[in-house]
Amino acid sequence: MPISEEIINRKGARKGSDIPHDVLILLNQGELESVNLTEWLAVNHVTLLQHVLPSIGLDKHFNDLSAEIAKQKAESGMKAIRLIGHLLDEVLQEENEEKRVEVIQACSRHISDSVRCWAAYMNKQRSSSLEEKLAYIQPFAADHHFGVREIAWMSVRESLSQQLDQSIEYLTEWAKSEDEHIRRFSVEAIRPRGVWTKHIELLKQEPERALPILDDLKSDPSTYVQDSVGNWLNDASKTQPDWVRNLCEQWSMDSDTKATSRIVKKAKRTIVKENL
Repeated sequence: MPISEEIINRKGARKGSDIPHDVLILLNQGELESVNLTEWLAVNHVTLLQHVLPSIGLDKHFNDLSAEIAKQKAESGMKAIRLIGHLLDEVLQEENEEKRVEVIQACSRHISDSVRCWAAYMNKQRSSSLEEKLAYIQPFAADHHFGVREIAWMSVRESLSQQLDQSIEYLTEWAKSEDEHIRRFSVEAIRPRGVWTKHIELLKQEPERALPILDDLKSDPSTYVQDSVGNWLNDASKTQPDWVRNLCEQWSMDSDTKATSRIVKKAKRTIVKENL
């Protein structure tokens, strides 16, 4: 039965308890994308897994996977996504290469944003180099869905932080992309503090390491990218306020644009607050 236009074009509930029952069913069956964070967090990933596994020929693994999810109390949200992606990655080691590729492609292109999020974590066993990891994650970084894009950088952040100089070299090229989502990833993935992730201590103390990326984006036309650059510098201002203040002054002189002004304002918000 086709999904109604009313459901497809919904704005999304503000509270989980307000999500319409029929919408929640479709989300948990993998037949609908979430439209906001409330819906994204409300998905029951065990139920979703039960519906998805038969379609990718892995239904025999459901009992073992659901038992592990229950053991780790990870039925929803970030924890569930990361765990299921890793578990499916392990399961695929038992399959031949053709089957592995088939499953990863099916999950990467699935209508459910939650399933695409799993797929972002399904390459750990096969990608040895940083270049390979970034090549794998790039389609997820460019995904049209906000949740998939966030999971994309979270899934590789640890690898990026462990090889920081090489990461910055690669991401400097990403910062030149025509796709605003890719440009935003180049910044968001290595924020000194970040959101829901471990801090990158080296960048908290030496934020200048990321200048090749930041300088390229100081007057980016996309507000999506501007917000990320501003947040990156605001992170850095909490440990290196003078450096951020000086950089913002330099940018303001070099780039007299609304984009740069917006970035600078966001970058200095903690500095300004502390000086009040």
